[in-house]
Amino acid sequence: MVMKTPPMGWNSWDCYGASVDEKTVRANAEYMAKHLKKFGWEYVVVDIQWYEPKARSHEYNPFTELCMDEYSRLIPDPVRFPSAANGKGFAPLAEYVHSLGLKFGIHIMRGIPRQAVHANTPLLGTKATAREVAKTNSICAWNTDMYGVDPAKEGARAYYESIFGLYAQWGVDFIKCDDICRELPHEEAELVLLSECLHSCGRDMVLSLSPGPALPEKAELYKQTADMWRITDDFWDNWQSLYDMFSRCETWCAHTGAGHWPDADMLPVGAILQDYDGANRTKFTEDEQRTMMTLWSIFRSPLMIGGELTKNDEFTLGLLTNEGIIGMNKLARHAHPVWRRKINGTEVILWTAVCADGGQYAALFNAGEESCTVKVPLCDMEIYDPAKAQDLWSGEVCEGITQLDIELAAHGAAAFLLS
Repeated sequence: MVMKTPPMGWNSWDCYGASVDEKTVRANAEYMAKHLKKFGWEYVVVDIQWYEPKARSHEYNPFTELCMDEYSRLIPDPVRFPSAANGKGFAPLAEYVHSLGLKFGIHIMRGIPRQAVHANTPLLGTKATAREVAKTNSICAWNTDMYGVDPAKEGARAYYESIFGLYAQWGVDFIKCDDICRELPHEEAELVLLSECLHSCGRDMVLSLSPGPALPEKAELYKQTADMWRITDDFWDNWQSLYDMFSRCETWCAHTGAGHWPDADMLPVGAILQDYDGANRTKFTEDEQRTMMTLWSIFRSPLMIGGELTKNDEFTLGLLTNEGIIGMNKLARHAHPVWRRKINGTEVILWTAVCADGGQYAALFNAGEESCTVKVPLCDMEIYDPAKAQDLWSGEVCEGITQLDIELAAHGAAAFLLS
C-alpha cells in the first residue's frame, strides 16, 4: 500500500495522555464519522499505554505492571477497554471504528516489555524466550515499559512477527511506533526488522515513527521503512514551537511524496489537555491556528487532530473542514519556501507549490508581532501573466491580478490557488 496523500485523523495523546478509554475513543470516532469523514479525516488512533491499568494522565508510572498475554505481547487493559476482555484485544473496538467507515490505529513502543524479560516469558513461534531476544542496554529515556530487541538474536524476528500478527487479527490499520525515530543510528537494525515484520503481516498498516526530531541524514532510511516520521519532538500550542516549524519544514520539504511523509506532529486545536483543570482550550490564537493549518497543508504534513472532537466549537470545526486548505494538503507538489524577509520590520515568509489539478499555490505568513500589509508580485513565483487568485480560507476569487495585496494579522497566514 502506498499512501498517495498524507494520513488524516485523530490521536488521543494531546487530550488524554496515557489515560484514554474505550468510551472516549468511540465518542470521537462517532464525531469524526458524522462531521469530518467527508473531508478526508479517517484514522482514529489510541495513543500510549492502553495496556497500563493505572494510567491517569500524561505522566507515566515507572515500572508498573502491564497487561500482557502468555506470549510476551501487551494487550489492552480490560477495565479501560471493556470490549477487550476475554482475549478479544482491540478487535471489537476496531470493528466498531470500521463500521463507521473509518480506520483504527494504536501506539506502540519499540521493543519488548521489561516485565516479560524479567519473568523470561515465552514467545510465539520460537523456542527463544523474552530474555533471550532483549537488548537490555537499549532503553527509552522517558518511559520504563520496554527493553529494545536485538535483531541479531534468534527469536527476535519471531517476536516482532507475533505482535504484528496479533495487530492484524485485531484489524489495526495504523501503527505509531515510539522511541525509534530520533534513536537512529543506534537502533537502525531494530527499525528495519520491525518494518519488515509489519509489512509482511498480511494486513496493510500505516507505519508512523516517533518521536522527533528525525535526522535529516537518515531521510532515505525513513522513506524505505515507514510511511511518516516526526520532524519535531512533541508539538504543543505555543508560538515559538510553531515559528520553529518553518525551519523544520524547509529542511524536510524535499522529502514529501507518495508513501513518505515528514510529520510536523499533531494539531493541538480545540479542547486539549483534559487532565488540566478548567483552561483546557488551545492557547493558539485563531490566526496562529490558521497559520499552523496553512503551513502543515502546503508542506503536506500528515494531519492528526489532538483536541477532544466532541467539544469542538464552530471555529475549530471550520478550521478542520476548510476544503481549500485540505485540498492543498492533498494536491500540493514540490512545496518550498520562496523567500523569508523583513517588510517594514516584520518578518514575512512566502511558500509556493504546484497544484496537481493545475495552477500554483501561494502561502504567506506573518511571523512578526504586528499586522502588516504585504504586496507580492506573482513574478516572485515565476508567474508572468495575469492570473486568477482564489483565497483558500475565504473562497473569494480575484481575476487578472499580477500581485497579491494582503493584510496579514500578527502570526497570521493567507493561502491562494493561482491559475
